[in-house]
Amino acid sequence: MSNKILVVDDEKSIVTLLQYNLEQSGYSVITALDGEEGLNRAIAEKPQLIILDLMLPKLDGIEVCKQLRQQKIMVPILMLTAKDDEFDKVLGLELGADDYMTKPFSPREVVARIKAILRRSQISQEAGESNGEREDVLKLNELEIYHDRYEAFFKGRLLELTPKEFELLLYLAQHKGRVLTRDQLLSAVWNYDFAGDTRIVDVHISHLREKIEEDTRKPIYIKTIRGLGYKLEEPKAE
Repeated sequence: MSNKILVVDDEKSIVTLLQYNLEQSGYSVITALDGEEGLNRAIAEKPQLIILDLMLPKLDGIEVCKQLRQQKIMVPILMLTAKDDEFDKVLGLELGADDYMTKPFSPREVVARIKAILRRSQISQEAGESNGEREDVLKLNELEIYHDRYEAFFKGRLLELTPKEFELLLYLAQHKGRVLTRDQLLSAVWNYDFAGDTRIVDVHISHLREKIEEDTRKPIYIKTIRGLGYKLEEPKAE
């Protein structure tokens, strides 16, 4: 069965372009021309990924993203933004979008980005389905990360993480104690093999800290290494 992708954009030409290229790549595509319809279709159709424009009638993309995350719908979201709309990009990421692309864009790049996002998700699901008695778990004090299940717990409580937040946390944990630059994280987690918008890394780090740090101003798990990047440490048990 092919992956189902929801495209939400009020520009019919963009919807047609994306639908054609995605279907040519073997995906099943559903569409919506405004935010309200997009939200309803996302809930009803349960797509594996959503391409979501920011500027939409009825409900804008930020509100759609916010409502989906509030309903614990953690499907990957790829946001489409105007070329220089930095505020909206950052706000969209803070509300739970996984990635963004600026218009105009290459359909080939969109397809490549989607394949990278879905590949990770599928590998994780397949690992979970084929998992035997042993579970792949990383434990760092009160933080537990289950790779196969795509789940993380803090103090025994399941964390509500977007796919990208989980992948970032997992990568940091797998390289515990190592300083990782923003470009390294961008390449490893977002599959960008160039020095792109490292702000996307900062936003996701901030979001993770809100979920696993007692005091985000004095983090004990995810440390900022000034001028270099980030490092995940295991705090000593009290």
